[in-house]
Amino acid sequence: MAHNEAVDVVLVGAGIMSATLAVLLKELDPAIKLEVVELMDSGAAESSNPWNNAGTGHAGLCELNYTPQAADGSVDIKKAVHINTQFEVSKQFWSYLTKKSTFGSSKTFIAPVPHLSFVQGESGVSFLKKRFEKLHKHHAFADMEYTEDKAKMAEWMPLMMPGRPADEIVAATRVINGTDVNFGNLTNQLLQHLASAPDAQVKYCKRVTGLKRNNGGWTVSIKDVNTGNSRDVDAKFVFLGAGGAALPLLQASGIEESKGFGGFPISGQWLRCDNPEVVKHHQAKVYSQAAVGSPPMSVPHLDTRVVDGKKSLLFGPYAGFTTKFLKHGSFMDLPMSVRAGNIGPMLAVAKNNMDLTKYLVSEVMQSMEQRLESLRRFYPEAKAEDWRLEVAGQRVQIIKKDPKKGGVLQFGTELVAAKDGSLAALLGASPGASVTVSIMLELIERCFPEKTKGVWATKLKEIFPAREKVLETDAALYRKLNTQNNLSLELVEPSSETQSYA
Repeated sequence: MAHNEAVDVVLVGAGIMSATLAVLLKELDPAIKLEVVELMDSGAAESSNPWNNAGTGHAGLCELNYTPQAADGSVDIKKAVHINTQFEVSKQFWSYLTKKSTFGSSKTFIAPVPHLSFVQGESGVSFLKKRFEKLHKHHAFADMEYTEDKAKMAEWMPLMMPGRPADEIVAATRVINGTDVNFGNLTNQLLQHLASAPDAQVKYCKRVTGLKRNNGGWTVSIKDVNTGNSRDVDAKFVFLGAGGAALPLLQASGIEESKGFGGFPISGQWLRCDNPEVVKHHQAKVYSQAAVGSPPMSVPHLDTRVVDGKKSLLFGPYAGFTTKFLKHGSFMDLPMSVRAGNIGPMLAVAKNNMDLTKYLVSEVMQSMEQRLESLRRFYPEAKAEDWRLEVAGQRVQIIKKDPKKGGVLQFGTELVAAKDGSLAALLGASPGASVTVSIMLELIERCFPEKTKGVWATKLKEIFPAREKVLETDAALYRKLNTQNNLSLELVEPSSETQSYA
């Protein structure tokens, strides 16, 4: 009887998550044998593609939905602080890699772009001011500036101020050292770095058709989509990081922990402007508040994007609805994901989220003129001929069981792991890519607990001098590492004051 090929790890999907996990595992154990399998003919073809996401280095600097306001008017900054430190952990990993000769330049995937928040109306201004006062006291946000002065705002965002009513009440905050990240380039750079290591393979045009338990882990059936040939690979550990395809594969595994999960696909659209005369007047990512009753992923923003050295502007996102789980997926993805174990939570979510369904339908039905109208709330003098509609990637929001409501729709990311640590899947969306490193570290700690405490501990400490909890509380260490990482990622020019940290 022929023996299956054996590896230590199979990673499904060649997006930012799998690429990060594979490189991290290889750093921790150079002898590990791993294989990445991807359905498309290249890496980062879905959610990691630079035109399928806003490319914001999510650090809680400008995203107002990360600092919710309670009924009593108080603003909670916990989530913003946590996301900020998670992004700093990502930067530690990227800095570590850029010091290796086999890893390319950081300039190809990360660029400095200021992060701004912009609000209109008295309640918006009152919220932003409270948010600023609270965040500004925390060392991670010490550089944040606040203004209600329209002349100052015109300097910060020259495209957005002309054409506004003289009596309009507005305010803004700015953090100069925000970033734009091309997650597509970063992913492909990680995959290239991985392919240069021994016992690491990245295989494209491969579909995973089966997942079966075996004595030492899992047998993964892999089909070549071009030739139709299939092969079975035995792996001790399997990671499902295939974006929208992670849910059906998780269901196919049959692990107890997968029961009750469902997926709700939401597609995104952007207005995009490549006119250099317009683009040069906006060097920022400006986030505002979602319209009342809109879901958190609909927070409007006008973004500078730097893709392959060229700047464009993106405005959106406009939500859409389709039953596909991937941009290149099938309309049967949603119906085929319904199971006896998740139909309860899915129906409960459908019943409790009629407003979301109505919102998505109204978004899909919008005319170009209506889309431009929401852009003009940001950029009053926008001209129709400078903008075109781009379809972005699919996001599959998670539906999970809830003891009270039967099922809840969750915006965010969820790590689902088998009890024995032999399989893990990542479900969900934003702030996903920016905090990939933290999520993959959590996965490693959950699935390889003995090794993280034992043989891998020293290497982890070398790559990550400080993790999130320490960064949240130790101001001096935060500033030191932030300065070092900004220098090694070429986000700032070396100057006399930064030399003391170097």
